Amino acid sequence: MEAPLKSSTAPPRKTPTRAIMFLAVAGFASQAQVRVTDSLLPQIAADFHTAVGIAAIVVTAYAVAHGSIQLVIGPLGDRFGKYRTVAMTCAVGTVMVALCGLARSLPELGMARFLTGAAAGGWIIPISMAYVGDVTPYEQRQTILGRYLTGQILGQLFGQAAGGVLGDLVGWRNVFFVLSGIFAVATAGVVYELITNPLTHAPSHPHDTTRGFFADYAAVLKTPFARIVIIAAFIENALLWGAFAYIGAHLHARFALSFTLIGISVGCFGIGGLMYAALVKTFVYRLGQVRLAVAGGFTIAAGYVVLSLAPAWWLAPVATTLIGLGFYMLHNTLQTNATQMTPQARGTAVAIFSSAIFIGQTVGVALGALVIDRIGAAPLFFATAAALPVLAIWFARELNRYRRP
Repeated sequence: MEAPLKSSTAPPRKTPTRAIMFLAVAGFASQAQVRVTDSLLPQIAADFHTAVGIAAIVVTAYAVAHGSIQLVIGPLGDRFGKYRTVAMTCAVGTVMVALCGLARSLPELGMARFLTGAAAGGWIIPISMAYVGDVTPYEQRQTILGRYLTGQILGQLFGQAAGGVLGDLVGWRNVFFVLSGIFAVATAGVVYELITNPLTHAPSHPHDTTRGFFADYAAVLKTPFARIVIIAAFIENALLWGAFAYIGAHLHARFALSFTLIGISVGCFGIGGLMYAALVKTFVYRLGQVRLAVAGGFTIAAGYVVLSLAPAWWLAPVATTLIGLGFYMLHNTLQTNATQMTPQARGTAVAIFSSAIFIGQTVGVALGALVIDRIGAAPLFFATAAALPVLAIWFARELNRYRRP
C-alpha cells in the first residue's frame, strides 16, 4: 500500500467503532430529511392552496441555510468538541423537523425548513467526518469513512422513498414526524455514547479551545494541499451534479419514461454507493488512494457515456449505478484527505470542504441548465465524461506528490 500522509497527532490505538456507528445513524437521520421535500411539494402546495413553484420556497429556504452554515460549523465543532456538537445538533434536529410537520402556513413551513438547515442539516455529517479523522489512524481512515458513508447513502434512499411512498400513505406532515422520530433515536444513541465513552468528549488537540475563529480558517487556507483538496471537491461536484441533475429530464424526453421508472433509474446512484461501501476495504488495499481516485474518475465517465449512447432505457440504471460507484471511489478519497489536510483545525477543514461541495453543486446545476437548454443532454454528459477523468488524474498526481517524504 502507498505511504499515507503523516498526521501531526497520534490517534487513539483503538477506534471507537460503536461511537462511529451512532454517528452513522445520525448521518442517516440528517440525510433522510435533506431532499424529502422534493417529492412532497405537490402535497404541500395542495394543502396550502398554492402553486408548486411557490411551495418550492421550502426547498430554497433549506438549501440556503444548509449551505451557508457550513462556513461557521467547523470552528464551533473544534471549540466545543465534535461528538458533543453532533449530540446537541441531533437534539435540535429532532425538534426542528417536528416543527415542520406542525407548520400551519407555507411561510411557517419555510421558516421551519430554514431553521432545520441552519441548526441541524448542515452540521452532522462534516463534524462526524472530522471526528472520525481525530480517532482513526490515517491508514485505516478511508475504510472507516467508506463504511460511515453507508448511513448517509441509506438515509438519502430512505428520504427519497419517504417523500413519495409515505407521503401518499400518511400525508406530508406525518413524514416529518417519522423523520423526527429517527432523529430522536439518533440523539439517544449519540448522547449515550457521549456519557459512557471518554473518547467522545476529550479534545483531540490541546489547542482546540484556544485558537481563534480566523486562525482556524487561516490554518486551513494557507496549506497548499488543503487548497488542492478544496478546489478538487468544488470541481468534482460541479461537474458530476451539473450533469446528474438532468438525467431524469433526459430519460423522460428520450424514452418517455414514467416518473416511477425515472425515480428507480436515478435512485440506482445510491446502489453504486452501497457497492462502494461494501468493497471499500478491498478497493483501498488493492488500488491505494492514487489509483482508486483515477479509477473513480473513469468509472463515472463510463456511466455518462452509457447514458449518452444507450439505445434502451434499461441501460440507464446500469449507468447511474456506475456513476454512483465511481463518485464514491473518487469522493471518498477526497473526504479522507480532507480529514487530514489540516489536523490542527480538522473541524474547520472538513466544514470548508463541505461548503466547497455545496457551492460546486449549485454552480454546476446552474451551468448545466444553460448547456441542456441550448444543445441538449448528450453533449453535457459527454463533456462531463471527458472532464472528470482529467480532474481525477490531476488530483491523483497532486496527492502522490504531497505524500512523498
